[in-house]
Amino acid sequence: MDVRIEDTWKKALQKEFDKDYFIKLTDFVRNEYLSGKTIYPAAKNIFNAFNLCPLDSVRVVIIGQDPYHEPGQAHGLCFSVESGVDLPPSLLNIYKEIESDLGRKSVTNGDLTAWAKQGVLLLNATLTVRAHAAASHAGHGWEEFTDSVIKTVAENRKNVVYMLWGSYAQKKAEFVDGNNNLILKSAHPSPLSAYRGFFGNHHFSKANKYLVEKGFKPIEW
Repeated sequence: MDVRIEDTWKKALQKEFDKDYFIKLTDFVRNEYLSGKTIYPAAKNIFNAFNLCPLDSVRVVIIGQDPYHEPGQAHGLCFSVESGVDLPPSLLNIYKEIESDLGRKSVTNGDLTAWAKQGVLLLNATLTVRAHAAASHAGHGWEEFTDSVIKTVAENRKNVVYMLWGSYAQKKAEFVDGNNNLILKSAHPSPLSAYRGFFGNHHFSKANKYLVEKGFKPIEW
């Protein structure tokens, strides 16, 4: 397995890597990849969200739950799929809200790498999954690790926008000081819930307004 994580994250999270739960998690994930089963994303992309968005660059945090589990989709960024892959329903709804909110279309493919490179941490709570089996790697330690990632951002960065969609993501707000950051909450962009408050949340314009007020560049959504 060729798995590496960007240096600023490696330094900040070193204590997590040395904990028993993470050692057990690493053994589980390695065995899954070596077992002959199909695991997503490719091992080299497990920490893609971190490698594309160093800790000292984080301006926005978006939290997903589980990687996509069908071929050609997951590549280590929540809600994102590789270029050329059909847009999943939640991402399609995200693009609809961007167009409604900002009055222009977003990118035409599903690859959100450009967001990550601008300082958007696109973090799934679980970073790996077995093909065709949603949540198959849940409960093995990834959630504890990604909780520690949110805590690390909260401890090291301020004036960050947290875009928390759905009840699962909103639980992460407990780690964040709302006085020094902007916490935006709404329904999830899934077709099951988008019409219950995701559409019309204006999170993208609110995020950019806040960033500009704090002296940062707005995100090109």
